Amino acid sequence: MPYATLKLSAPKPVLSWANHDLGADETKMAKNVASLPFVFKHVALMPDVHLGKGALVGSVVATKDAILPAAVGVDIGCGMCAIKTSFTADQLDGKLKKIRQDIEAAIPVGFNENKDADKTVLNWQGWRVFKDLHSGVKHLEGKAMRQMGSLGGGNHFIEVCLDSEHQVWLMLHSGSRNIGNMLAQNHINTGKNLAKLAGDRLPDPDLAYFVAGTAEFDAYWHDLQWAQAYARMNREVMMARFQRVVEAHLAGGKPTKPLLSVNCHHNYAEKETHYGEDVYVTRKGAVRARETDYGIIPGSMGAKSFIVKGKGNAESYCSCSHGAGRAMSRNKAKLHYTLDDLIQQTQGVECRKDAGVIDEIPAAYKSIDQVMANQSDLVEVVATLKQVICVKG
Repeated sequence: MPYATLKLSAPKPVLSWANHDLGADETKMAKNVASLPFVFKHVALMPDVHLGKGALVGSVVATKDAILPAAVGVDIGCGMCAIKTSFTADQLDGKLKKIRQDIEAAIPVGFNENKDADKTVLNWQGWRVFKDLHSGVKHLEGKAMRQMGSLGGGNHFIEVCLDSEHQVWLMLHSGSRNIGNMLAQNHINTGKNLAKLAGDRLPDPDLAYFVAGTAEFDAYWHDLQWAQAYARMNREVMMARFQRVVEAHLAGGKPTKPLLSVNCHHNYAEKETHYGEDVYVTRKGAVRARETDYGIIPGSMGAKSFIVKGKGNAESYCSCSHGAGRAMSRNKAKLHYTLDDLIQQTQGVECRKDAGVIDEIPAAYKSIDQVMANQSDLVEVVATLKQVICVKG
């Protein structure tokens, strides 16, 4: 499906790949962002777009000479990691529950952290510049070290999946944990204070921004890149542990080589060239999809997920969706669905089936098939996966 240009009276156009109409709050949010003076060319909305804070989740915003923290989000560097293994489905027979228990023992989830940072974590180069991060996080170095290699909560997950050829894939979704969140909050507060001092009449206080060439911009950009690197490393550390657990069950503990590895952000910003100009591109709930890029688009814990290759679509700033996107808020899902609904919708998946994860019920998400149909001009499908184990944060 090609994009549609939304009928908004804003200085910059908003292109949407969604097949659903935006609600009043979502429309206002899209218009607010498209009204900012430094937004480049147009705003692109992905097919899974939904309400966020300041900027829509599922939006790609390119800017000139300014950066918009709300268009990155607070879980800086949140993204996906997946590997295709040499294992096949029949090797998993009778082992699913034990594998899930061993994953949960190896990787802390929710608010939990590692008792001690392991050698791989301690050797990460990022700790050398921790002292240069925002002063508001100086006391968090020890916590950040212990949290590297932990999943977090909400919609973060670890899954063992099968593709249509019955090959086993390992997949996980996580970000920069508490340290990324705290860095984002500190810089967003700085931006809001600057806007107040300057008397800026922002359409939404959450749309405070930093102008290139200022000390505040440089500090945010530095910390943003650091948190993105932390998030990527966090996924690598977890994936290595995850792989060892699966190898213990399926290969007698012998190390194996992945047939394909993908590690991609979907909440982040980078300097890129689009339409012949150098711009800052922020993807909030969107994955980069240049022709050379592999990406991961997960469904909910009862639906399919997709490994994709980008088509380099210029209008989307070479981007695609980051998942199915929520169709229902967490609170609404808890009120609307029961434990029986959860059990029924996650049939055939070895996962938690308790009241604590009702807000993650598959029906609270948009149809992943519809989302994929809407972005056939953005990506091609490389593999279609279905989970058999899901560990939730």
